[in-house]
Amino acid sequence: MAVHTFPLNADFIELHALLKVLGLAPSGGAAKTLVAEGQVRVDGEVETRKGRKLRAGQVVRMGGEEIRIVAGGTEE
Repeated sequence: MAVHTFPLNADFIELHALLKVLGLAPSGGAAKTLVAEGQVRVDGEVETRKGRKLRAGQVVRMGGEEIRIVAGGTEE
C-alpha cells in the first residue's frame, strides 16, 4: 500500500478535491464518480459524499493508496 502525507494548509479540504490534487483521479469529475461509487473510505468507513470536509488527523483510503492528512507544514 502506498502511503501519502497531505499537509493541510486550511481548515479543511473536500474529499473530491484531495483525490484530484494528489493525482489519484485524473479530473474533478472522475474523483466525484469514485466517491459516489463507494470506492473511497474515510477513517475506515465508506464515504459517498464527494464534498466531505476532511481535517487534519483523518485517513483516506482508495484502492492501494492511503492518505494521511496532517496540519500544514508538518511533513512526516
